[in-house]
Amino acid sequence: MSQTPQTIGHLHIFKEEAKAFIDPNADIEVLADGFDWAEGPVWWKEEQAILFSDVPRNTVYIWRNNGEGALPYVKPSGYTGVGVYGNEPGSNGLTRDLKGNLLSCEHGDRRISIMPLGRPGGKKTVTDNDGGKRFNSPNDVIVDSKGRIYFTDPPYGMPGKENDPGKETGVFGVYMYANGKTTLIIKDLTRPNGLALSPDEKTLYVAQSDPDKAIYMKYPVLSTGVVGKGSLLLDVTSMAKSGLLGLPDGIKVDDHGNIWGTGPGGVLLISPKGELLARIETGQATANCGWGEDGTVLYITADRYLCKVQTKVKGVPFR
Repeated sequence: MSQTPQTIGHLHIFKEEAKAFIDPNADIEVLADGFDWAEGPVWWKEEQAILFSDVPRNTVYIWRNNGEGALPYVKPSGYTGVGVYGNEPGSNGLTRDLKGNLLSCEHGDRRISIMPLGRPGGKKTVTDNDGGKRFNSPNDVIVDSKGRIYFTDPPYGMPGKENDPGKETGVFGVYMYANGKTTLIIKDLTRPNGLALSPDEKTLYVAQSDPDKAIYMKYPVLSTGVVGKGSLLLDVTSMAKSGLLGLPDGIKVDDHGNIWGTGPGGVLLISPKGELLARIETGQATANCGWGEDGTVLYITADRYLCKVQTKVKGVPFR
């Protein structure tokens, strides 16, 4: 393996206003290297540590700024069966609920699981089906201020992907789990992936990782938690077809309402109006990002790397 670089990539500023949100000279600092496909970074405040998935390795890693590097924390993270389950069996997106428990999107076990952090107790299932039909491979997950869980369910974690004979739902949906009930709230996307809520929780953003329709969508959130008719936030299909690595994937929001969405070339900084303000160009296919430390540091999982970059904003929500 080649020597790990201290930094990668650079910042590309498209609109002058982006400089209020991130320094054009900010370094993309490499913290750890050598993963198969890093995903789902989430901050563990009590431990001052970042947790993240390596999906092919079926492992959640923990990284602390103590010189030890990234260490396995949960294994298996997404498939508990015997033998091989495709090439992406592990957990993908991670988040924490209102009580600080770890929520995981598990590819192999096709479920959303919950596990306490910092105290005894293993994982248990939150939801693994809709009306008795098993999910495909839950991909990313968020929690609102009422404790409602939203997650996406594309086919990427199934051994045969969209053609897998084990596919049961017939859709690649976005779901809400609340009060013990799972509800399909979006069913017309081809590859729903990352998702995030606006600071006032009145808008749900969803990234679609379809190379032929690489888009970020927005949906009004109704009082019941379900969503109304969606509209386009930003179309980056031409960018995806230009040779830049990556597609719309994990997304986060800051306290100004900006969307930080992984996509072609790295992490795209998008205004609430859908303007492309800047790009954190990692030079890698970039899977996800998450706020950490005091809420102003953006951790990034970019293919084999765990990275971070300092911003001028604070992430929402940040617990």
